[in-house]
Amino acid sequence: MAGPLAGLKVVEMVGLGPAPFCAMLFADMGAEVIRIDRPGAVGTLGLPPRLDIPARGRRSLAIDLRRPGAADAVLGLIERADVLIEGYRPGVMERLGLGPDVCLARNARLIYGRMTGWGQHGPLAARAGHDIDYIAISGALHAIGGAQTGPVPPLNYVGDYGGGAMLLAFGVLCALHEARGSGRGQVVDAAMTDGAALLSAMFYGLHAGGAWQPARGSNLIDGGAPFYATYACADGKHVAVGALEPAFYAELLERLGLEDVEAEAQMDRSRWPALRERFAGVFTQRTRDEWCAVFEGSDACFAPVLDWNEAPLHPHNRARSTFMEIDGITQPAPAPRFSRTPAERPAGAVQAGANGADILRDWGCAERTITQLQRDGVL
Repeated sequence: MAGPLAGLKVVEMVGLGPAPFCAMLFADMGAEVIRIDRPGAVGTLGLPPRLDIPARGRRSLAIDLRRPGAADAVLGLIERADVLIEGYRPGVMERLGLGPDVCLARNARLIYGRMTGWGQHGPLAARAGHDIDYIAISGALHAIGGAQTGPVPPLNYVGDYGGGAMLLAFGVLCALHEARGSGRGQVVDAAMTDGAALLSAMFYGLHAGGAWQPARGSNLIDGGAPFYATYACADGKHVAVGALEPAFYAELLERLGLEDVEAEAQMDRSRWPALRERFAGVFTQRTRDEWCAVFEGSDACFAPVLDWNEAPLHPHNRARSTFMEIDGITQPAPAPRFSRTPAERPAGAVQAGANGADILRDWGCAERTITQLQRDGVL
């Protein structure tokens, strides 16, 4: 594999949500990632492999961890790995015989990445939960939604992916950097509650300074400002405007034909409700594509709101190859881009266990051991 992480070896204990997405990021960048699947597993949310995009780019070893000898087989891989990623509840890996103490005793340089919602300790650590619960106690969920809607789940971007997978990837890379000097591995405890709170850093500062109000839909970038919002068009489709700076706001007003609106009063919050109604009325006079033509080439911070089918066809996304097709499925391409070590096009996801014996051979397992694992029903 090519890419900036070529040569890095990662073992992924397959779970749901952020851990597979984190492993995908490593695989996209050229790391050799081995998925440890459960026998008979059917992928994320029960999707067939070609639709399981977060599982792309890696081989799979299906192993029954309840059987004798299974933990030793996985430890044989961990001995040769740089990174382990797991997303189980606290204590599960320890019960499987694959806890940090055991793994670091076998591989002192191992970076042991742990992804949970509540973290490895704390009053809620052992409780079940999902993305929506984790971002709820961080303060992030309270701020997302309209003035009349109540809190709205932002899909699972903030908890699972932003505060979870991305922070775990960052933590693992930090630990790998430190290990270059110390020669010692360590545990990375990535909790979505911590990560979602961290993503809210700017807003905690604004709140402390009185510049962010608790009421949803009343602030500068939560839909409260008429110049930072979405609007329905004549065809029922939507557009987004984000003209925060005075020059961009002035251009927005010009393109909308609102010459009578005082650009200098942009930050007068008392005028926002009436101005938003006026903007909404103007946008309903044309279709979304007609507005795209009006704003073509402008600095009014305008964009069409595209759906899953439309986004891959947008000229900017096509020019940057933001999307690609694998096994007939359109999906986001690896990001970010690297000038000297670009990532290769990843392969699609494979069926659980599709590469078991080959993985063990490639990672140094003796043939007689592989045969015995197959006889014992471990593989």
